[in-house]
Amino acid sequence: MSEVNMRTENKILVAGMPRLHMPHMSAPLSNCQGCQHPLTGRIIDELIDEMGIEQDVIFVGGVGCHAMVPVFTNVDGVTPAAAHGRACDVSTGIKRVLGSEVQVINLQGDGDAMAIGIEPTIQAAARGERITVIMANNTNYGTTGGQMAPTTVPGQITTTTPFGRSGEEAGYPINAAEMMASIKGVAYSARGSFTSPDNWLRTKGYVRTAIRKQMDDVGFSFVEILVACPTNWGKTPLDAIEWIEDAVTSQFPLGVFKNVDKIE
Repeated sequence: MSEVNMRTENKILVAGMPRLHMPHMSAPLSNCQGCQHPLTGRIIDELIDEMGIEQDVIFVGGVGCHAMVPVFTNVDGVTPAAAHGRACDVSTGIKRVLGSEVQVINLQGDGDAMAIGIEPTIQAAARGERITVIMANNTNYGTTGGQMAPTTVPGQITTTTPFGRSGEEAGYPINAAEMMASIKGVAYSARGSFTSPDNWLRTKGYVRTAIRKQMDDVGFSFVEILVACPTNWGKTPLDAIEWIEDAVTSQFPLGVFKNVDKIE
């Protein structure tokens, strides 16, 4: 064997298009420059492949900028799941009908999961449904023009808080990962981001653990991911990442908030 062939055979793919991603599909919605929703999809695609569950996954998507991620993933899925905010209801039905034969991965935005969908999300968690919810938090309603969302941080300018969010006037942000951790039916709750290679790998580990909790039939699992929305934030992609590290992470700290192997 030549030296060139030996070098080629010893190479390990560390980056590139995930095998399950379908990049050439036409879709009615594409992401803005610097949007990090596709990175959430990349992590999920890679983990489905790495964990060998491609034939067992049903990928459920909510309504919002994230909704195209399941469309671009070459696995069985339902997106948009149903009425806005009802992704957990749809996921619950799928899991209860098909049981442990399937792993249901549910991708929602912060508005879809914590505003119009907060009741289905909390009730699914309280019941300990064996589903995995990934919530992409870009601190605003990205699809509809950048209005204030339940996760908009204090002082943040949006189309409905042009002078910055005031807690006294508009209320305070919901810390979803911490709230989920307080619910008994939840087996795992964590929050990550994509602001650095370390955070990328850490967040991927959170999602892997969340899926594993479902596979092990422990309970509801939840991962919140802070994602950039440069267009609605009025920032460059690089400035958006810096803003996540400064303003957003101070409100929504990264880490694991709950990790149990049995609901007691």
